[in-house]
Amino acid sequence: FANVTLLLFFFFLGTGSSILSALQDLFWLSKSKVEKQLQIISVLQWVLTFLIMGIACTLILMYILCTDCWAIAALYLAWLVFDWNTPKKGGRRSQWVRNWAIWRYFRDYFPIRLVKTHNLLTTRNYIFGYHPHGIMGLGAFCNFSTEATGVSQKFPGIRPYLATLAGNFRMPILRDYLMSGGICPVNRDSIDYILSKNGSGNAIIIVVGGAAESLNCTPGKNSVTLKNRKGFVKLALRHGADLVPVYSFGENEVYKQVIFEEGSWGRWVQKKFQKHIGFAPCIFHGRGLFSSNTWGLLPYPKPITTVVGEPITIPKIDNPSQREVDFYHSIYVDSLIKLFDKYKSKFGLPETEVLEVN
Repeated sequence: FANVTLLLFFFFLGTGSSILSALQDLFWLSKSKVEKQLQIISVLQWVLTFLIMGIACTLILMYILCTDCWAIAALYLAWLVFDWNTPKKGGRRSQWVRNWAIWRYFRDYFPIRLVKTHNLLTTRNYIFGYHPHGIMGLGAFCNFSTEATGVSQKFPGIRPYLATLAGNFRMPILRDYLMSGGICPVNRDSIDYILSKNGSGNAIIIVVGGAAESLNCTPGKNSVTLKNRKGFVKLALRHGADLVPVYSFGENEVYKQVIFEEGSWGRWVQKKFQKHIGFAPCIFHGRGLFSSNTWGLLPYPKPITTVVGEPITIPKIDNPSQREVDFYHSIYVDSLIKLFDKYKSKFGLPETEVLEVN
């Protein structure tokens, strides 16, 4: 029991060498097999977090309220009320959590890589437009909500905030877990606070295509939902935050999805969910837990390379006109396409590949 406890401690908090040593002593496994199993466990815990942690924690909390331990749940709920607005004020990031060893194994499973193309000034604020969404935005999470790919070393003095659905921050426990990684709600209050009351050197990462884009992600397809997504440009103008195009090569390769055609009953259901709840349910699969030849929830181990492009200088305009928004949006779209074209052949795509902008 003591050995197992020590192993779990090292898995989350220890160094890579300490984890390998503990597992080899415990199970007499080769180094390569130990590393592979740790990679699978690290990815599986995040997939389960993404899919069920919020609902599971809510149900557990409700159950505890009906037991003799109800005081524990009541205390947490009281804290939740007191702490309710913290996600809107930049959250509560933890460098300790961002540096957990588990994220390095998460990175190496695919592997995931972050490519810097230009320096970012710490005297400016930024909005990163992340493309494409994929099923779970695995590259966005690993690169900007952990230190696994060295974002703080590559962009010293820049604080990344990955923006996600505000509904996630209404879920007990899950909200605290997300905030510890520097994740914030993708709503106006949260973004306004970070860009206006949190000093400079902030970078908010917005997955611009959102749920609508996730419905079309499939291996071999490079398309983004962007033509009518202009709210992030308006926010950038209101705060004078520079826009940075980001493209993640391989994000669409890690899961296979059933794509419903426009006008079909399946697409109708997905759009209704997207409109009223904020996310679109996808029918997808990856590989199985014990074999890559079976279906399961684990993503396929395909390389994901996230390229951070050149920042676009944006003026501060308190009430930008539609014409001004359209102008800077067109510049952003052109910059994203140029970024894709410049790096596509370096990361496995043919020169003839074209980025589809919808």
